[in-house]
Amino acid sequence: MPQAGDQAPAFQLADQDGNPVSLAQFAGRSVVLYFYPKDDTPGCTVEACGFRDEHSALEAAGAVVLGVSADSTASHRKFATKFNLPFPLLADVDHTLSEAYGVWGEKSLYGRKFLGITRATFLIGPDGVLKQVWPKVKVNGHVAEVLAALKGEAPAADSAVKKPAAKKAPAGKKVAAAKKAPAGKTVSGKSVATRKATAKKAAPAAKAPRAAKKAATAKKAPVAKKPAAAKRASAGKKPAPAKKSAAVKKSAPAKKSAAVKKSAPAKKSAAAKKASRK
Repeated sequence: MPQAGDQAPAFQLADQDGNPVSLAQFAGRSVVLYFYPKDDTPGCTVEACGFRDEHSALEAAGAVVLGVSADSTASHRKFATKFNLPFPLLADVDHTLSEAYGVWGEKSLYGRKFLGITRATFLIGPDGVLKQVWPKVKVNGHVAEVLAALKGEAPAADSAVKKPAAKKAPAGKKVAAAKKAPAGKTVSGKSVATRKATAKKAAPAAKAPRAAKKAATAKKAPVAKKPAAAKRASAGKKPAPAKKSAAVKKSAPAKKSAAVKKSAPAKKSAAAKKASRK
């Protein structure tokens, strides 16, 4: 397929009325040469009607519109009459023109392979050089693209495909960076390291309540044991004073009184006996 900047392949074919049409007869004017698969099919009808509706604007921009398919002149006439097409449809029955422009080849439809024309459009400048190429045309909005290109309002087809992709890539990176920044890398000027350090500092704080609980448990344990120890100590001490007081009360006074009672009279009686003997 020839590209923008290449010399457009010359041609001469019959249109729907059998009139010969050549590229040379349009020297000094822009030519919109569009290839389509088949007459009176849905996509091809939409495309042809699009060029029909904008035909006045295309002519005002200095362009001639030529449609090309492998259909016969009779098929072209019927198609042009049915939809009131104001431009020539060239009958490339032996597909020599389609091959020269690289749009003839194997196609596939519903699993069936066959040879046919690929939908494509070539904008040829007044000097016969290809100004712009649309290798895989999407019907909706295509005529507007061609008209914009004629007015110099659109970039080349190849660059039109590449430039949006180049613009979208940085946009995607910025969005990704913007999304990642709050989540991981930086939050309010804090780095990952700062966040990790903060997390480490926060960890002891989380452990502090456990340490406090252990300390509280350790303090509570002696408090709980003291009453038990006090009870045991008091339980062991109380019987001892009881026994001592009982022994004092029972034994000491009893012995003293007995000794006094026994010794005092005994001594007195002995003295009395001596006195009486004298």
